[in-house]
Order: sequence, then C-alpha cells, then structure tokens
Amino acid sequence: MDRVALRGLKARGHHGVFAREREEGQIFVVDLDMGLDTRPAADGDDLAKTVHYGIVAEEVVAVVEGEPVDLIETLAQRIADTCLRHEAVREVEVVVHKPDAPITVPFEDVTITIKRSRA
Repeated sequence: MDRVALRGLKARGHHGVFAREREEGQIFVVDLDMGLDTRPAADGDDLAKTVHYGIVAEEVVAVVEGEPVDLIETLAQRIADTCLRHEAVREVEVVVHKPDAPITVPFEDVTITIKRSRA
C-alpha cells in the first residue's frame, strides 16, 4: 500500500469538555497518513485516480472548525470518516494534537492516534 501524508494541518476548533474550551476555542493540529494504490494514477498521470490531498486538507480543516465535540477521540473518528469517503483511500491513520489542552502541569502536547480502514 502506498502512502499519501499530510502533516501539521492547523485549525481552530471549539472541542473539549470544559466551557472555556467551547467558548474560546483552541488550535488543533492534524497529521494524516492515507493508504492507497497510486499505480493507476501514476500509470495515466491522472489525478482522478488518486486522492486530491488539497481537497482532503480543506475537508479536514472544516471538520475541526465544525460542530464541537467533547472528545478528541470523536474528532479523530470524524476526520478518519472524511478521509475514507474518498474512493482511492483504503486506510488512514489520523493523529490529532491538542497542544493547548487544559492540563495543570507542564507538557508539550496531547495526541490521539487512530487507524481506520474500509470494512
């Protein structure tokens, strides 16, 4: 399986269980690693036979900026579902970073990583 990756997609979302997170929002960072067979696209030099990563990036940002959820687990699942709607994408690994999570001790980042594939 070939891989198409997007790293460091940034968007402001209002996700979290605390009122402050919902009201003020915060930056979320998303990394994607999509599995697909790129041979048909390469053989014909045809964008229609692969995944258009620019469109995927816009869709993922729309998910992050969209309807708030309590958990980054839910956000990651919504992002995975969005990626898998693209016909060429067979599997996806999604990492959601929440670098400004409301934690009371020093930390660098909070992430969740999920892997999903077509059933």
